Amino acid sequence: MPQQRSHLTDFEWRMIAPLLPNKPRGVPRVDDRRVLNGIFWVLRSSAPWRDLPERYGPRTSCYNRFVRWRKAGVWDRLMDAITKAHDGKAQMIDTSVVRVHQQGATGKKGDRDHCLGRSRGGLTTKIHAFVDAQGRPIKLTLSAGQKSDIASAEDLIVDLPEGAMLLADKGYDANALRTVVKDRRAWANIPPKSDRKDPICFSPFLYKARNLIERFFNKAKQFRRVATRYDKLAENYLAALKLVANRIWLRDNESTS
Repeated sequence: MPQQRSHLTDFEWRMIAPLLPNKPRGVPRVDDRRVLNGIFWVLRSSAPWRDLPERYGPRTSCYNRFVRWRKAGVWDRLMDAITKAHDGKAQMIDTSVVRVHQQGATGKKGDRDHCLGRSRGGLTTKIHAFVDAQGRPIKLTLSAGQKSDIASAEDLIVDLPEGAMLLADKGYDANALRTVVKDRRAWANIPPKSDRKDPICFSPFLYKARNLIERFFNKAKQFRRVATRYDKLAENYLAALKLVANRIWLRDNESTS
């Protein structure tokens, strides 16, 4: 099989393989590495699943395994294992809005939250990210595009370690969030809004490191199926985002090993 940018390297495969479900008895399934390469080909190219090249095996195998393992929590456990060694000295939160393709806007209405928001620019979804001191993602969640940045902040920082510094932009300047961070014996280095009356402690020099979370979003959006949402279900889009986040971690680890 010719090497492609989306293919797992030998190092990445060695890290991922032990974390995948054991192969069941019975009819042999399509090779896991081959299937994962196919999944990442779709995420990188944004092509429909039906256009998956034959070299990755049956397209139904790739799509079904992506969805089945999402439902079984495999992608969540994979991210938990890979991000366990994150740098907790400084951590950052921010959001990024992605446009929803018309293919992703045809989901059935009902009680399920599809994380779709309508604005003048059309349908959008907002990615909420929590990254470590090196800009590597620790936790990711979604909301409708019109939701405020701070709406998911408290859930994202639930594991903020004692003594850590939290970096965020002015959109997170709220007394309630600062109190939550303080209760965790951490420090919120967030620039004050122009209408803030009470003085706060803020370091512009340390704040410069916040560009690392912007770099994460830039890396993630190199995968076109993350840059634009094609998935009808928020769960599938979030699973794709987490797989891309795992690749960012693995590539960082490979470059420093």
